[in-house]
Amino acid sequence: MRTPRVDGHVPVLLAEALAALAVRADGVYVDATFGRGGHARGLLAALGPRGRFVAIDRDPEAEAAAGAIRDPRFTFVRGWFSELPELLAHLAIERADGVLLDLGISSPQLDDASRGFSYRADGPLDMRMDPSRGESAAAFIARASVAELTKVIRDYGEERFAQSVARAIAKARDAAPLVTTRQLAAVVAQAIGARTRGDWRQDPAARTFQALRIAVNRELQEVSTALPRIVPLLTTGGRLAVIAFHSLEDRIVKRFLAFASQPFGGDARLARVAIAQSALPTAPLARVGRAIKPSAAEVERNPRARSAVLRVAERSAAPLPADWPRGFEGAAP
Repeated sequence: MRTPRVDGHVPVLLAEALAALAVRADGVYVDATFGRGGHARGLLAALGPRGRFVAIDRDPEAEAAAGAIRDPRFTFVRGWFSELPELLAHLAIERADGVLLDLGISSPQLDDASRGFSYRADGPLDMRMDPSRGESAAAFIARASVAELTKVIRDYGEERFAQSVARAIAKARDAAPLVTTRQLAAVVAQAIGARTRGDWRQDPAARTFQALRIAVNRELQEVSTALPRIVPLLTTGGRLAVIAFHSLEDRIVKRFLAFASQPFGGDARLARVAIAQSALPTAPLARVGRAIKPSAAEVERNPRARSAVLRVAERSAAPLPADWPRGFEGAAP
């Protein structure tokens, strides 16, 4: 399958995601992270005339891009993917045959300086995927303590110089508000200096920008909240396909699929009880295959695909426990 470029964005693992969803011609499918519609167009092409496709995204520019799709089978809803049960209920949809989550930031978001996601171009320090909700990165930086900044940069950016960066940010904001991406990138570069990173290809500001974006958009909390809420929406045999782009979100996905694919929820204490496996209730999900990564050819065509990981699971016929999803830890605070 030739991978289409949509508004400057190349969908990652397109053929693999469509295969993972095992698209039925007359099924109901949800792309809960529409972006610029690369996966959506591929999925629509696989649907028959009686199929239905719902796309969801919180980005107003994604909503604008969705307006270009003129197809009676297609519906776009603006919202956060953690709100999926409410959004589908509003459309009178009780079950879906497949749900796709592409957790990566889209290329147009990165390339548009006015969105404030990139350290490579100067723009307002915003970083919100939904500019109508929550605080901007500039607002967060202005009010966060050094301890809070350190924790966010360390935990979400996996930055070993987090404390130095946090202190530098605090010192710089005392002199003047940090309101542009170039200001912040300069502060971070000065704080890290020429210390060895182990990867000379990476800009010194990359990890800090990632951390602030994750914090501002509550990205890990969104994933942790959404995954358990999606399972009750799947038909028996329905597929959940999730593409993650960094270890923090992939860890949550991997942990959730392990939790939901074991009848005892992965509780090691119950796993040791002397009960035959056949006597245990069927798990809600069954993992499908191994984690899928882009081919060398795809990475060569689209370097931003290099860190992508696709994980897939299928809904069983088992009823969910009354206390679902008790026992799933979710994202770290």
